[in-house]
Amino acid sequence: MTYRLGVDVGGTFTDLLLLDQKNGSFWRHKTPSTPHDSSEGILNGLGAICEKAGITPADIEYFLHGTTVATNAVLEGKGSRVGLVVTEGYGQVMQIARSFVPGGLAGWIVWPKPEPLAALEDTVEIAGRMDAQGREIRPIDEAGIRAALEKLKAQGVEALTVSLMNGYLNGAHEKRVAQLAAEIMPDVPISLSHLVLPEMQEYERTLTTVANAAVRPVVGKYVRNLRDNLRSGGMAGSLSLLRSDGGLMSSEKSEEHPVALLMSGPAGGVTGALWVGKNSGIRNILTLDVGGTSTDVALIENLEARRVRTTEVGHLSVRASALDVKTVGAGGGSIAYVPELTGALRVGPQSAGAVPGPVAYGKGGKLPTVTDANVVLGYLPENLLGGTFKLDREGAKAAVQTIADKLGIGLMEAARGIIDIVNENMFGALRMISVQQGYDPRHFAVMGFGGAGPLHVNAVAKLMGSWPAVSPVSPGVLCALGDATTRMRTETARSFSKRFSETEEAEVITLLEEMAAQTTKELTAEGIADADVTVQFELDVRYEGQAFEVPLSISPDVLKADGLAGVKARFDAEHERLFTFNMDTEHELVNLRAVALGPLLELEALRLPEGNGDPIDAKVRDHELWFNGAMAPAAIYDRAKLRAGDVIKGPAIVTEMDSTTLIEGDCVGTVDAVGNILINLA
Repeated sequence: MTYRLGVDVGGTFTDLLLLDQKNGSFWRHKTPSTPHDSSEGILNGLGAICEKAGITPADIEYFLHGTTVATNAVLEGKGSRVGLVVTEGYGQVMQIARSFVPGGLAGWIVWPKPEPLAALEDTVEIAGRMDAQGREIRPIDEAGIRAALEKLKAQGVEALTVSLMNGYLNGAHEKRVAQLAAEIMPDVPISLSHLVLPEMQEYERTLTTVANAAVRPVVGKYVRNLRDNLRSGGMAGSLSLLRSDGGLMSSEKSEEHPVALLMSGPAGGVTGALWVGKNSGIRNILTLDVGGTSTDVALIENLEARRVRTTEVGHLSVRASALDVKTVGAGGGSIAYVPELTGALRVGPQSAGAVPGPVAYGKGGKLPTVTDANVVLGYLPENLLGGTFKLDREGAKAAVQTIADKLGIGLMEAARGIIDIVNENMFGALRMISVQQGYDPRHFAVMGFGGAGPLHVNAVAKLMGSWPAVSPVSPGVLCALGDATTRMRTETARSFSKRFSETEEAEVITLLEEMAAQTTKELTAEGIADADVTVQFELDVRYEGQAFEVPLSISPDVLKADGLAGVKARFDAEHERLFTFNMDTEHELVNLRAVALGPLLELEALRLPEGNGDPIDAKVRDHELWFNGAMAPAAIYDRAKLRAGDVIKGPAIVTEMDSTTLIEGDCVGTVDAVGNILINLA
């Protein structure tokens, strides 16, 4: 068993990439997603890709999966009914929340406050209290707890959260509540705050644990169903899921801790971009992952993806490590429309999705989409997926004509207007993760992937001033490649909350080493050799009196060598980069985290044969497309026949099984040694 299978389930297609760990050979497959049951689409794809490779599912050693099950449960309000147990006097912790209101001035007038994931009627208070040092100052009342749990059981809660005051310092009371709950409601999954998020700030700890409980039954059912179906299909290898922070966790752990999966889907693209960047020598990357429904963007600096301590899904913002991915409702299936009120063209966030899809797909779609506009303009040839998928160009023209008629302009101008607007939406998202975070986008390449990313990456690179625009090998299944090539990751956290002047370096290092031993033990329990585990430390630091902190990642060796003085210097540099100033007040250490990482997959990308710079052997046919306000002669090339060093002059289209790359008329694309197309201004 030498094969790894990466699987990414998107809103429109399910992508699979099978990798031979011995020699780097890979096979790819796209199959329509099955929203009613994602595992059905996965199993369809599994059979097809095994047949392509001439293997059986039993030959697959690692099944690595990015999923949006937890994300969709939150966005669609389909999480489970959660019962919440809190300390006496804190019953309205979820309703009081934080006094932050999104939006500009007077936003509070029109902002509908989202409903808490745990309703007030499903919240019970119990006696008992720990103090701020984790000492018991009032014992729990077991009779009262039993009565409260019986009440929740009668109300039909489907998951239970226990979050008690100062529980992160001492979880004894929470554990006892869990023991009693296991007797009274044995079939209800229980989430304890001191295990899910052992950090201070009661609201964030409670909210994160409630979110974990809300999606736990949904995710658990999905994971168990998928695992059972894979096993019955003959796959005996391990099943792991991609965490929001870009690492992997076992399927069993994901059933207990699904809050770590909320950004699992978008994380696959970032880890795939890291793999491509490492093999092609591109170290600073802005990722542009354009799917059927949305576009995800992220920033990679020096081959390190930027991480944040907050995961945001819709209105929900929980305290869990995640890659810093921003999402906008701009994808190939985004619907174009002209509101009666303004008469101005709009694109998205509504999407035609997989069913019925764009009009050009011929599956019953009636509304014009970004994909239809690309077909009309000639950017998307009629044959997709290697000729197995035929597009309806006339249908797309008829759909986009409805927009042209409403605007009183020509068909091509309307189609180009749709593309310009969706490109601006992507541009805005990229500015959020670059300019607004203190990064100059001119120091980064833009990498476009997903089914539609390479169609838009050239135009977006122009808007950003970021070169080259990169179309990686197999861009349509890059998220699945990321799933297949990433490594196991686990972490543990502990609040510390001391001024630096009151802190002993030895105390901090001892605590971090204890936590590192705990996380290492979790990975070795998954079958990873102790010598293959790498440990990193993370410290949350702030100026005394600030209400937020800046996370800093540091290796154990550097921490021991530079000490807390080095941590202060790094914090000051990062604070100045983020906010353009520093303060004279004292530094405060807030939280400590230890991260354990499994071994990296040491496998180089396959190198292309050298060409002579002329892509004529890969040319399929001459073509016409819309550029600079008129139809322009172009050419279509078959990516599979390109060679390293080939130079493609725009305007041109490069087709492959899973995606299409557009090179604009004033640009030129060069094929690098491992097959990426690097697009620059001519």
